[in-house]
Amino acid sequence: MIKAIIFDIGNVLVKGSLLKKPTKNHIHGVHEYVAIKLNIALDQYFDSIDTTYAKSMEGKLPKKKVLEIMSKNLKTTPKRLEKLYIKSYKRQFKKNKELFRLVFRLRKKGYKIAILSDQWHLSKEVLASKKLMKKFDVVVISCDVGVRKPNSKIYKIVLKKLNLPAKGCVFIDNQMWNIKPAKKLGMKTILFKDTNQLIKELNKLEVNI
Repeated sequence: MIKAIIFDIGNVLVKGSLLKKPTKNHIHGVHEYVAIKLNIALDQYFDSIDTTYAKSMEGKLPKKKVLEIMSKNLKTTPKRLEKLYIKSYKRQFKKNKELFRLVFRLRKKGYKIAILSDQWHLSKEVLASKKLMKKFDVVVISCDVGVRKPNSKIYKIVLKKLNLPAKGCVFIDNQMWNIKPAKKLGMKTILFKDTNQLIKELNKLEVNI
């Protein structure tokens, strides 16, 4: 019997720019936006943040250090860089309101609802704000726990916090490589495409919606 539903954030609970058609007035993606604002080529931008960004995703560097290193490489100030990222995440991502209504309906039905998401310090501030995360029973964010998907350790962390066996949980993510480890552990899994598709898949699993 399903006892908990576990959700990813990016392009599941929040809709990102990848779900929109780019236009001449819409810069396509967080990193593209920051690179353009800093007047730097995209490949050079990624070279400048690559290692530090990866370490930040797993919480191996504190936010202050991350901003210091990145801003030095990108020839700007930590304060300006932080503002650019925060603004960009707010521009590029919007809450999937329809899905949130479903999430909290499931909670009222008695299911535990959880978050399992890869985020770095700055995306977490916008996409996984404390105010929003308080509404979930369990929240596991990669930069907080020192490991990211698809490492099986992060899935085991959320199961431990839920105090449930894998077979009692449904994991929802928009990337197949993140789905596979959850399935291997014994979770029910759904590859997210849109909310209507998700409802159909949950019905198949006999989840009471």
